[in-house]
Amino acid sequence: MIHIKDIAERPSKADIDAVSKFSPATIHEAQGRRGALSSRLKPVDYRMKLCGPAFTVKCAPRDNIMLQLAINYAKPGDIIVVSAGEYEEAGSFGDVLANACLAKGIGGLVTDTGVRDTLQLRELGFPVFSLSVCIKGTVKETIAAVNDTIIVGGEIIHPGDIIAGDADGLVVVRRQEAQEVARLSQTREDAEAGYIAAYKQGKSVIEVSNLEPVLKAKGLVVDI
Repeated sequence: MIHIKDIAERPSKADIDAVSKFSPATIHEAQGRRGALSSRLKPVDYRMKLCGPAFTVKCAPRDNIMLQLAINYAKPGDIIVVSAGEYEEAGSFGDVLANACLAKGIGGLVTDTGVRDTLQLRELGFPVFSLSVCIKGTVKETIAAVNDTIIVGGEIIHPGDIIAGDADGLVVVRRQEAQEVARLSQTREDAEAGYIAAYKQGKSVIEVSNLEPVLKAKGLVVDI
């Protein structure tokens, strides 16, 4: 018997808001270059962004019955994260289900299989990140788990982890680390703002990044 479970513990709105201020690239670097999902997972529109708690679901390849159950039971703001075996040749999600998600206030979809109706998805503005775009339909046969730990894009995703995504990619933040990751992300952004200000003042990249001793140690000789 398989039970439909809710997320055991969602991150607070304050934690989600804190993380959402930063790009996935900044978050990835700030948390020790951890948590980046595979770059094969792309948004169907570069303007799409998402950030929220992972509502995880397992699907059999080319089967979306569990995805539909996840949509039914997910709560407003949840990001549905689908593990479907990295199967590219299926369009498991399209404009009809996107409208169902929007009606419920779901925050987005991340899936390691294919989606379709991408023109309509762009027009709807519902954030969708997928492994592929494929017109092939799916069946509704195989029952599997909801809100168990899954692996998507090479990363372990626990229910309630924070998923953030933008045009550059996706990153996962452990729920209990959210505030510290936000703090480290702000520190990184402040440092980068300092680098940019230094460039505008005429300093070189070697000066700003203090590369001279590193380059000397590696035996670099400049003849220009």
